Amino acid sequence: MFHDAYRPRDVFDTHSVTNQPEALIDYNAAARDPALVDALLREGAAWGHERLLAYGDVAGSTLLRAGARANAHPPELFRYDAAGRRIDEVEFHPAYHSCMQAARHHGLHALRWTDARPGAQVLRSALFYLHNQFEAGTACPTTMTHAAVPVLRQAGPALDGWLDKVLAADYDPRNRPIADKHAASIGMGMTEKQGGSDVRANTTRAKPIAGDQYALTGHKWFFSAPMSDAFIVLAQDQSLQDRSPGAAAALSCFFLPRWREDGTRNAVDIIQLKDKLGDRANASSEAEFREAQARRIGEPGRGVATILNMVAQTRLDCMLGSAALIRAALVQAIHHARAREVFGTALVDQPLQAEVLADLALESEAALALSMRVARAFESPRSHERMLARLATPIGKYWICRSAPAAVNEAQECLGGAGYIETSIMPRLFRQSPLNSIWEGAGNIQCLDMLRALERTPETKTALFDELAGAAGRHPLFDAHVARLKQALTDTPSPAAARRVAGDTAQALQAAVLLQGQADWVGAAFCQARLGPHGSRAYGTAALGARAPALIQRAFPG
Repeated sequence: MFHDAYRPRDVFDTHSVTNQPEALIDYNAAARDPALVDALLREGAAWGHERLLAYGDVAGSTLLRAGARANAHPPELFRYDAAGRRIDEVEFHPAYHSCMQAARHHGLHALRWTDARPGAQVLRSALFYLHNQFEAGTACPTTMTHAAVPVLRQAGPALDGWLDKVLAADYDPRNRPIADKHAASIGMGMTEKQGGSDVRANTTRAKPIAGDQYALTGHKWFFSAPMSDAFIVLAQDQSLQDRSPGAAAALSCFFLPRWREDGTRNAVDIIQLKDKLGDRANASSEAEFREAQARRIGEPGRGVATILNMVAQTRLDCMLGSAALIRAALVQAIHHARAREVFGTALVDQPLQAEVLADLALESEAALALSMRVARAFESPRSHERMLARLATPIGKYWICRSAPAAVNEAQECLGGAGYIETSIMPRLFRQSPLNSIWEGAGNIQCLDMLRALERTPETKTALFDELAGAAGRHPLFDAHVARLKQALTDTPSPAAARRVAGDTAQALQAAVLLQGQADWVGAAFCQARLGPHGSRAYGTAALGARAPALIQRAFPG
């Protein structure tokens, strides 16, 4: 904390500042997160413990400060230079670049692809979880760069030079041709005004030039991280019509660089930066393409299939990001409650407040547990793991991301008026909390994807119940919940029931992971709080009683 000589002034003519917590800065965010350390070990990445602690130290100090500055100074768009030439450049505060450099240096953009050891995806996910607690805006270009690697590899030797720079453990923010850079980042452009999540309604046209080279004309309503060096986009491939006159165009996937191969600027015009609720440090834009040069990746007309690997990775990161926001808000609430005295007793020891904090601690650990379990499934070639990942990703993305705003708001309320003031991190966390439930497909899209997986790939249901069987007999409420779930999934549920089934399945998976964890008593508390008669009520109504102090202490050791 503060050296005494540098403490803020707290004595005034009219009063002294007392009964207020010190600022929570300069602490190791990993070392004070037993659930995260346990998850790293449980999911097979014990070898990354020191790397986790190293980034925990960065996150709770350097990243905390830089994140606050980056969000206080949003990016600016400059369309023209002083002479009136079109440049379409976005300028960021130096703090933003500091956050990006930290992420790249520690491998958040590439660790899964550059380290062949089992558990690399798990460690990378743990680091990404830490980053999102303190600066979520820079997580957007980081996750897109990470998720783009499988797509880029489909292009073969044509993009080898790009791939090396995408994987580089460095950060190069300069707007230069790729030949002049030592590191590169990747953005995305999928949705258009008329279609949104229905990307098959896209109207952007891709006109063949030669081989895999195309000219793209059209727009993107959300063009993420517009200062990236290249973008993965979808467009209607007109080469299919050229081959079969009268045939309908179909979406192909394209690699769109900001600079052409001849070193000139590509015809990508940034129309505006979005004025967003949260995610202030990051730039999101609307863009137009005017015969912009691009390279097709994957089979013609199979753009959605080509990009699915990227979407799956980004959906996992949405889960991790929302879990991180819940965690960040919970830590602030516990820190405040320990330092604040109310009616002669520390706030954290007030029975009702302790119930709320313990309930939030369960929400936080359950969100982390499911996210990290899915992370392990992502890197395994085993059929069970692949099928589990296919089903649990949309379920977890729906459930954890929709849970974040309510949990963050509950934690915000623990601080009273102080949690509503912009000098606190809480308003930023709250503004950020709805993002991941919307990005990469809102809740209904995820639930319909769950139904699609159950119907088209029945093995996913087998994998689900095989996974849940590992925790059978560990708690009667869990066993009863799984029995009800089996009945509900006898046939593929109707679309109208998809949200209910997705929520029940998510909580079953969360309980299974926790019941089999090192601290299985947390799993028992979760079953009591979420699968019992109080499961549908507000935070603080689970009657955790004697377990509450231990849950709070585990969540953020004093």
